[in-house]
Amino acid sequence: QVQLVESGGGLVQPGGSLRLSCAASGRVFRFDHMAWYRQAPGKQREFVVSISSSGTTNYADSVKARFTISRDYAENMLYLQMNSLKPEYTAVYYCNAAYASTSYWGQGTQVIVSS
Repeated sequence: QVQLVESGGGLVQPGGSLRLSCAASGRVFRFDHMAWYRQAPGKQREFVVSISSSGTTNYADSVKARFTISRDYAENMLYLQMNSLKPEYTAVYYCNAAYASTSYWGQGTQVIVSS
């Protein structure tokens, strides 16, 4: 079993920054890819950014140049540096990891961007 635990969310003012972390534990693999998704109140969960096992990244257009994903393979950690945050980025952010045909999810961490 794989467990993903997100941390680093909180309340931040518009224009501020946050760094989210995702710790993988349990039967940890070299995941095919890892990703961040988010779900805003009243909306469906949406893709934010992913990183493959080779380090290839893919960003949603809405976060390009503001967010940076990184991965520590040795420590089984995933990070999301979020800069220049906007109120519309308020959401629960979820960590996702995929291996073979199985997808794993964390419980999410709340990010609130508000003055």
